[in-house]
Order: sequence, then structure tokens, then C-alpha cells
Amino acid sequence: PWTGVMFMGYSIGHWFVPAFEAAKRKKLLLITGISLIALFFILRITNLYGDPEDFKSGKNLTTTIYSLLDTNKYPPSLQFLCMTLGPACILLALLEGVRGRVVDFFTVYGKVPFFYYILHFYLLHILAVIVFFATGHTTSQIVDPNVPFYFRPQNFGYGLGVVYITWLSVVLLLYYPCRWFAKYKMNHKQWWLRYL
Repeated sequence: PWTGVMFMGYSIGHWFVPAFEAAKRKKLLLITGISLIALFFILRITNLYGDPEDFKSGKNLTTTIYSLLDTNKYPPSLQFLCMTLGPACILLALLEGVRGRVVDFFTVYGKVPFFYYILHFYLLHILAVIVFFATGHTTSQIVDPNVPFYFRPQNFGYGLGVVYITWLSVVLLLYYPCRWFAKYKMNHKQWWLRYL
């Protein structure tokens, strides 16, 4: 599924070339985003297709909303992709003319998305191994028959606050490597650099 998402990104890449009219790009992004969100609601409410877990009305509005938005990310379901890519397309349309330091900061990551993905993937796994041993786990616990991943016993992990702090730390740690690679890409024209 992630390959399909990358192909989608490549297929709309021509919308972002300088010669493409900005008003037309904005219109296409809005149509795409709204269509994906509408498809999400149609598929999610009807439970016809797109996620292994059916939507069920809850005891109250909060649990119903949680059930509505609780879609599979690994592997990503069609419903998950619709509800993440749809709003992303709308944000791209609405934020196109925004400028400033915050935009410049995030643009660094946008110039090297696959490079960032590879770095963050390995960095998070290295951190997980360090935390695994730092919390007193032993080599005999590396493999848990109940969990398909190494270094992740069944009751291993932290709350959402620690997850957000870790996420923000990783994003900030990778800023300078991403900025370096973005400059490298600008100064070197090998064809394969366009895909990183």
C-alpha cells in the first residue's frame, strides 16, 4: 500500500512544476482531498470495503467517533489512506501561499522525504533497542512468540506523552542531516537523487 501512496505522489508531481497554474493546482488538490474524505465516510459507515475492522456505533458520541477513526495503519487500509491523504491534499491547497520560518523549516523535510523516512526508521529502531536494554530486558527477551517484532516484548512501551516527545525529538534530530542532503541534491544532478 505504501508503494501505491508513493506512486500517487509521483503521479501528481506535475501539478507542482512552475509552469502549472496555481489556481488549477489548488482546485485539483481540493477536489482530490474532498473526494478522498467522502470516500472514507462512504466506505467506513457502510463497512463495505477498505479496513479489516468494521465501524460500530459506540455507547456515546466519543466512542462512536473513536470507532469511526480507528483504521489500520500497518498495513495501511484504504480507509486509513483516504482519511490521511484527503486532509493532506486540502492542507496543501490552503497553505500554498504561506511563507515564513515555520514553512522553511518543514520544507526541508519535504525536499528529502524518502531520505528522512529511511533515517527516522533506523533511528527509531536503534532507540528501541537502547531503551529495551536500558529498561532491564535481557537477550532472552529479544524474541517474544506473541509479538512479530524483535526487541518488543508484549508489555513493552510507553504512554502517548513519551511517544510524542520521542517523535518530536527524532524530527528535530534529523533536521540538519535532511538540510544537508537537500543542499546536496540541489548541487548534484544524478537522476536517482530525485527519488530521495
